[in-house]
Amino acid sequence: MKVAIVHDWLTTWAGAEKALAQLLACYPQAEIFTTVNFLKPGSVACLEGRAIHTSFIQALPGARKHYRRYLPLMPLAVEQFDLKGFDLILSSSHAVAKGIIPDPNAIHICYCYSPMRYAWDMQHQYLRQSGKEKGMVSMLMRWQLHRLRQWDYLSAQRVDHFIAISDYIKRRVELFYRRPAAVIYPPVEIDKFNPNRERGDFYLTAARMVPYKRIDLIIDAFNQMPDRELIVIGDGPDFDTLAAKAAPNIKMLGYQSDDILIDHLERAKAFVYMAEEDFGILPVEAQAAGAPVIAYGAGGAEETIVDGQTGMHVPEQNADALRACIAMFEAQQASDPMHYSTDACAKQAEQFAQGVFTEKVTHFINDKMRQ
Repeated sequence: MKVAIVHDWLTTWAGAEKALAQLLACYPQAEIFTTVNFLKPGSVACLEGRAIHTSFIQALPGARKHYRRYLPLMPLAVEQFDLKGFDLILSSSHAVAKGIIPDPNAIHICYCYSPMRYAWDMQHQYLRQSGKEKGMVSMLMRWQLHRLRQWDYLSAQRVDHFIAISDYIKRRVELFYRRPAAVIYPPVEIDKFNPNRERGDFYLTAARMVPYKRIDLIIDAFNQMPDRELIVIGDGPDFDTLAAKAAPNIKMLGYQSDDILIDHLERAKAFVYMAEEDFGILPVEAQAAGAPVIAYGAGGAEETIVDGQTGMHVPEQNADALRACIAMFEAQQASDPMHYSTDACAKQAEQFAQGVFTEKVTHFINDKMRQ
């Protein structure tokens, strides 16, 4: 069987790329198609020796650093891929990958991380953060996003079957594309964690320092709880601003290696997370490490954390609601130290293991290929 895997772009190795790695493990003969590939040669073992086809954007000026500026050209770019003769096309998509023009004889299955957020429900936030809310440039960008939405909807009709990464994304696929979707959670490397280490007396959060991760809310909450220690791991554009507002009980460690992050996850009293994520790998990794998770109860966290057993759902995305939940969490632990057991947390994480992902994906694809 001839298989093509289409991925939006290869510039970093993050959550979507880890799912891509598992798709490649399922189909080792697959060829890869992507708008740009700027990963350092030899840096990713699963890509070694594979045919990787890039689009014309790869050669455009400044694409290495500013490939996102070419977003208006990406629909055209992916439509130029020649997929004639492939039996199975898997698009790994949160932007444009699903928009390829498939061979009519092929089955096209899209593993969808999200409909294109900046073109749909996050348009206003995207314009606000880029400082383009008003003026002629704003009007031009709004027109481009309008056209991008039209293309995004129409190209979704070329997909035979959708797989969403969560029920939350399934609802968005149904809303924006008017298409049904199965749900298969992304793979998480849970085996690298030891949930049985002695817990410390600190709270932990980790994320890229960008606005939607809402690290600011977590810092605001712990600024008002000077007797509780918070450790923050991660770097990004907002790091200096966040570090400047952090009280002495908050340790801003910046970027750390995986080994350091794992060590803190395995020892944390609890992991705190206030972003509204499509899925959210870190809260699952925290549970795999035996740490209960106190997270904003929307998006993926609503599905990955069992409220009252492996963590708590914060009802509102603000600092006061987070402080109230931490107080409740500590009261529950004081009355029953095993209320949030490491075993329960680790067991909850098992359903997101890599092996579960590959088994469900191959079963789904084989079933569709037989139809």
